Amino acid sequence: MSAENYASDVKFLKQHTQVVELTSPGAGKKHRVAVAPQLAGRVMTSCLEGPDGASFGWLNRRLIASGKEDEHFNNYGGEDRFWLGPEGGQFALWFAEGEAFETTHWKTPAGFDRGGFTITSQGSHSVVMATHFDVTNYSGTTFHCAVRRTISTIGRDRVGELLGATPPDSVRMVAFSSNNTLVNAGGDWTRDSGLVSIWILGQFKPLPHGKVIVPFIPGDEKTLGPAATTDYFGPLADERCRIADDHLLFTCDGQYRSKIGIAPARARNVLGSYDPDAGTLTLVQFNLPGGAAKLPYVNSLWKIQDHPFAGDVVNSYNDGEEKPGAGQLGPFYEIETSSPAADLTAGEAITHIHRTFHFAGEYDDLNKLAVKVLGVELNEIAR
Repeated sequence: MSAENYASDVKFLKQHTQVVELTSPGAGKKHRVAVAPQLAGRVMTSCLEGPDGASFGWLNRRLIASGKEDEHFNNYGGEDRFWLGPEGGQFALWFAEGEAFETTHWKTPAGFDRGGFTITSQGSHSVVMATHFDVTNYSGTTFHCAVRRTISTIGRDRVGELLGATPPDSVRMVAFSSNNTLVNAGGDWTRDSGLVSIWILGQFKPLPHGKVIVPFIPGDEKTLGPAATTDYFGPLADERCRIADDHLLFTCDGQYRSKIGIAPARARNVLGSYDPDAGTLTLVQFNLPGGAAKLPYVNSLWKIQDHPFAGDVVNSYNDGEEKPGAGQLGPFYEIETSSPAADLTAGEAITHIHRTFHFAGEYDDLNKLAVKVLGVELNEIAR
């Protein structure tokens, strides 16, 4: 039995925390999704070929096994974790007022980093969890938050409806969604003192020869702005981020710290990754609002910003050392989506839906799916 398979991952998790396993409608127990309510409500991993098959989520076994808490970031791993943005700027949630935007001062707010979620209902195909916490931004504004997360598996028929492309029976698959609702449980939230957004991040095992595939709306930069933000952690070489007219390919090998993002004027509601070694295609879809280009999205760049609500909708992060010898968080890569900024009065709510699909099969079948959903030929990965 491989140390990388789903069964060993779930066995390990159950030794250290509560695990809720969900199965897919109509698929028996072959397609499974593992949720860890006490690890901040994360979806930890999933499988599409039964427990002895591959496990898709990256797990930080060392941290989980230690039972210790990290004051900066409890990076347990997992395919779908709940965060709030922004990370940097004058409304940052990761930096205290007056601190320099440097890694030594970077701390993930405890409310969505260390705290467990309470299960409020549970079935074979879904689990509902909830939590409450307060979080204070760089400008001193405190947000009183109530959060509800519903994790549900998605059957094959529903996948076809959501993606507009039904995979053939020969393609194995597992899919799940997180439905995330944030309620303002205190005073009104306003732009002047900062806003927050729902930020969902999935961590996956690095792909030595794979790429993250991000389609975007083509057009003139004078009208739509740059195709992508690529300088989160400094300039990014062309060989690590190839930008075409309507999509980009981002290296996700876990060997170089880098990050890309797509602004709302350019964003589509889907992105993904392809692993040519394993023959697997991962897609992530989310509920991008109509007219997103005119909506505020929080800006997470690590600096005081001229435009704090001109941030990205989708992001991908590739792990690596900040400097030689410093060590790294993973290795892993991330696929991330965000809601608009939550401009809410007391009692109002915003919901962000983030769906993850994994497919395995013959190249031609996966390529047809990629072309239909992403608009990209998978042979571009090898070029």
